[in-house]
Amino acid sequence: MRFSEQALWLVGFRPFFALACLSGLALPVLWALFFAGTLTAPPAPFSPVQWHAHEMFFGFGWAVMGGFLLTSTKNWVKIRGYHGTALILLVGAWLLERAGMWYAGALPPLAFRLASNLFLASIVAMLLWSLIRHRESDSFRDNYFFLIILPLFLVAKNLLLSEAHFQAGASMTVALFRVAFLVMLERTLTQFMKNAMHAEILRNVVLDTGIKMLAVLLVFASLLPAPVAGWTGLLLALLLLVRFAFWKPQLALRRLDIGIMYLGYLAIVAQLLLDFVAQVAQPAWVGSLPMHVFTFGAMGLIIPAMLIRIANGHTGRKVVFDGLDKAVLWIMIAGFVLRNVIPQIDPAGYLRWIELAAACWFCSFAILAWRYIPYLLQPRVDGREH
Repeated sequence: MRFSEQALWLVGFRPFFALACLSGLALPVLWALFFAGTLTAPPAPFSPVQWHAHEMFFGFGWAVMGGFLLTSTKNWVKIRGYHGTALILLVGAWLLERAGMWYAGALPPLAFRLASNLFLASIVAMLLWSLIRHRESDSFRDNYFFLIILPLFLVAKNLLLSEAHFQAGASMTVALFRVAFLVMLERTLTQFMKNAMHAEILRNVVLDTGIKMLAVLLVFASLLPAPVAGWTGLLLALLLLVRFAFWKPQLALRRLDIGIMYLGYLAIVAQLLLDFVAQVAQPAWVGSLPMHVFTFGAMGLIIPAMLIRIANGHTGRKVVFDGLDKAVLWIMIAGFVLRNVIPQIDPAGYLRWIELAAACWFCSFAILAWRYIPYLLQPRVDGREH
């Protein structure tokens, strides 16, 4: 069998979820070592904080999003989807970006820009091509939100690596991921609740569209007057809470595999509320808390649960969370508490809590890598091709 025909290259989620597991276990630990001074970050034209933010969002985050969108878009528009050589080249570009970020200080500026943008530019172009070319067969008429946000990730990425525009880039990056998560949660939780709980949850076109439109507006928060951005974020948080109340959380929270998605949803709300508090009152304790509520809450809680579901379901296995899968989710919940809650009670132990939170990411994604990378390397167990 040719290398490009092996099971790993059948569908986009396979190689990119493997990379997500590996980067998810390595990157937080590496940052904790940098932060503690145990390791020295390599010389670069950007700060270690910028490296950390970039790698978590555009290394780990886009390994997840890339795998998810490469898989879901083909199902949305009913095509075979990218596979084989196309995926190999994308993985090569992702790896080139990681190397470029590590050796940025030794690369000529043009070479660094090429290395750091090739993957994202390529995968965005491929996803847009699928959605636009096959729009007539698209199952979701609101996929125009992806047509808006996907190219903007390139803008956010380069702002994030600019010392003068880092805060604007960070705000834009979080907002873009927020839009993607809100679209995904709106679609998947409806199905999960129907299948698992035999429950219908509220889907109101006006409310759902208003939520997504406000989320898109907040992508440009750094260009808006601060009060406008703050009150827009508060309005979005309130609308999300209204919808949450009608999404039957009393049922969902009975099951960890679905309840954790609801906790991730609430983390998005909490991040918006914290951003509002930071803009209105500017308390000293806020700091990077809104950012880490989003990264540990929305990304850290939702992503492992989705990875488990997709890695099982799309390899022909039953989507059942066993004890070890649930342990992964509990460890990530502990990581959220250690990173965002305990430091507010014991700020003197801040470094220790960062290290323990990073250890939670390592343990969770190490278990996921051990369990699910073998699934990603093997053909489907139900005999279907992909």
